[in-house]
Amino acid sequence: MKTESGPAIETRTVEHIPLGERHGKARQMFTIWFGTGLTLAAAATGFVSTSLYGLPWWVAVLALFAGCLVGGIVMALHAAQGPQTGVPQMLQTRAQFGSYGSLLVIVLVVFMYVGFFASNLVLGGQSIAALTSIGTTPAILFIGAVSTLAAIVGYTLIHRLAGLMSVVAGLALVLAFVWALGVNGVSGTTWTGGTVTVVGVMGALSLGSLWMIACAPFVSDYTRYLPKDTGVRSAFWATYWGAVLGAILPMALGALIGSALTATDTVTGLATLTRGVSGIVIVVLSVALVSQSAMYVYCGSLSIITIGQTLFEKWTPRASARTVAAVVVFAAAAVMAIAGQGDFLTFYTNFLLILLCVLTPWTAINLIDYYVIRHGEYDIAAMFQRDGGRYGRFNRPAIVSYVAGIGVQIPFLSTTLYTGPAAAALGGIDLSWIVGLVITSPLYLVLMRRYGRVAETSVAGSAVLAETAEAPRSGGRRR
Repeated sequence: MKTESGPAIETRTVEHIPLGERHGKARQMFTIWFGTGLTLAAAATGFVSTSLYGLPWWVAVLALFAGCLVGGIVMALHAAQGPQTGVPQMLQTRAQFGSYGSLLVIVLVVFMYVGFFASNLVLGGQSIAALTSIGTTPAILFIGAVSTLAAIVGYTLIHRLAGLMSVVAGLALVLAFVWALGVNGVSGTTWTGGTVTVVGVMGALSLGSLWMIACAPFVSDYTRYLPKDTGVRSAFWATYWGAVLGAILPMALGALIGSALTATDTVTGLATLTRGVSGIVIVVLSVALVSQSAMYVYCGSLSIITIGQTLFEKWTPRASARTVAAVVVFAAAAVMAIAGQGDFLTFYTNFLLILLCVLTPWTAINLIDYYVIRHGEYDIAAMFQRDGGRYGRFNRPAIVSYVAGIGVQIPFLSTTLYTGPAAAALGGIDLSWIVGLVITSPLYLVLMRRYGRVAETSVAGSAVLAETAEAPRSGGRRR
């Protein structure tokens, strides 16, 4: 892969990245998460907090910010795993769940990528349709095709797009606030309207946390090319503040739209508030959606390839495999976007909350395993073996903990599709993700220490890294 001279098509897929091909600095983690966060999707999340939950603007922003701060800790802790392991996050999940046990999580994560991509397509389609005579459906297909092409080119182009959007989208966001507040102005009820409710505050808090936690399954996909000696702290803080600031700024704008207007969607409201420069603002934030969507397609492709490599151990996937997988993700997301564009806000909110339910126990298991049980030491070669090597085909403690982690959340779920008995008793407050983290983390630790193979640390880790460095096209398998 040509990493410095130009965005040539990336040749690697899910195999281990040899030490000789590592490059970059931890500060790149700030720009990729800041630049890809400044989008209409984040604004739509903020819009939900005031339009759907009915919170006052300042309360909504504080709750969203608190959620981002909390969820950002969970998300950024995954950043250090990429430089240490040199493999995508979902492939590394085999070390916790076993080679076949990990498939349950990976399949769910693929659905996550498709869902987020579909949400971006709807927002982008609505934006283009609002500015041009192009219909929403053709616009959806156009944005999806451009995003997919960027994902096919791969890692370097995505990083460069995010770096560019950090500046361009950041300036567009500042312009939107200045124009909405200083030029067009908003009514006084924008700051005094709304009602503070526990349900609303917890809902906004959950949305902010979910925005961060949803990134956890692919954080290390964008750190696996970093040098192995990249500091844990530097990778953490660069990722943390890039993600938190990149999320809360557009969320605050979205919350402002919901407070100031009775608009039924984010794009229409944004066009009204920024009247006079709305074309510039919407176009830039729509382009930022392409950068973010490319991340979803890219990581979805790696996850699909991981599934294939699990089932067919001798298969060595190349760039062409990532291309095919990217087209599959695009096709699935396009169908979902076109079908769900009519009731986007309800679909998007339910999707986020249900997604949080299935991601929370996974991230708890992964982080406990990495930081507490294995201390970052893994047998990379074993991850590529069909029988899972020392990690086995199924790791029962992880599977039991994951299923239990989902199960304990169900009574605390509160969505328009389903409200659990505990959530109903609490007046509709959704505490599911907190319960999931609190229960899953100690449960997995106890089960692993009693029934797992905790004593088997990865003494072969250094040898495996040296081996893959000498055999860059081995696909990560022993020869």
